[in-house]
Amino acid sequence: MFVRAACFLTTAICAGGLFASAAYAAEIKPAVIYDLGGKFDKSFNEGVFNGATKFSKEFNVPFRDLEIQNDAQREQVLRKFAKDGFSPIIMPGFAWATALGKVADEFPDTKFGIIDMVVDKPNVQSMVFKAEEGSFLVGVIANETSKSGKVGFVGGMDIPLISAFECGYAQGVKYDSGGKTEVIANMTGTTPAAWNDPVKGGELAKSQMDRGADIVFAAAGATGQGVLKAAADGGKFGIGVDSNQNGLFPGHVLTSMLKRVDVATYDSFKDAKDGTWKAGVQVFGLKNDGVGYAVDDNNKAILTDAAKAKAEAAKADIISGKIDVHNYMSDNKCPV
Repeated sequence: MFVRAACFLTTAICAGGLFASAAYAAEIKPAVIYDLGGKFDKSFNEGVFNGATKFSKEFNVPFRDLEIQNDAQREQVLRKFAKDGFSPIIMPGFAWATALGKVADEFPDTKFGIIDMVVDKPNVQSMVFKAEEGSFLVGVIANETSKSGKVGFVGGMDIPLISAFECGYAQGVKYDSGGKTEVIANMTGTTPAAWNDPVKGGELAKSQMDRGADIVFAAAGATGQGVLKAAADGGKFGIGVDSNQNGLFPGHVLTSMLKRVDVATYDSFKDAKDGTWKAGVQVFGLKNDGVGYAVDDNNKAILTDAAKAKAEAAKADIISGKIDVHNYMSDNKCPV
């Protein structure tokens, strides 16, 4: 996608302005290559798109983006973007790691960014998020809101990253309930197709609700839209993920666990423009507002003051270190 500025000045001034813009844009040629699930998944990929779009509009710098259709395209597409001079190139998703590990060596002067995985290269910015911390908070909110004593979780692809969401959520639920509330959890599948199967997501959510869950947290990319719809259709509450999904089914999305990939993308592009871009690992958690939960007009009537107060107290305790949220990815184990 390219964002272009219209020119309403005189011909002479306009020509000079266009020349200056073109010269300026040549200094940075940003791009995004999305993960499977699609640009407009209302979740992870779309958050990256929103961050890139904000940057583009603010600084009048166009960016190129592309949606891949299968895993086999990753290395070929990434290499083509690098050959065409795009930099920085941001890739949301751990699955880009293998392709990036190869291509980054071939283009040492190109800046790359990967979200949710660490690729240790001198020209790669690795952006990782403490999803377990944000998930803990929505777990507290879910428990405080639940009337049945049972809540659900639907993950996308069965990988440690999504288990980290599940484990953080369960820790929050158990912490607030003293271990009394039951968490019913399912993963959608074991292949990348699990990110884009809203029908299966809806079926899993309905099954959990049939077993008594009155709130279901979805961490499943586009599949999560099916989870949220099933919760709304069943008169229950869903919890969104990554982007603010409260508006998808107003009055039925209790909150959304925010993973601010939009901010990470915007900052990476801006740092490259400003000449301050640095390779290495960047960690986003509660301390630097990299994760959180969404409150807006769509959920203000259903998210109680008591639930928000409990979440804010837990947030302060996590930041201070009083609460230590276990990261499933550290040992592939969950303590609850």
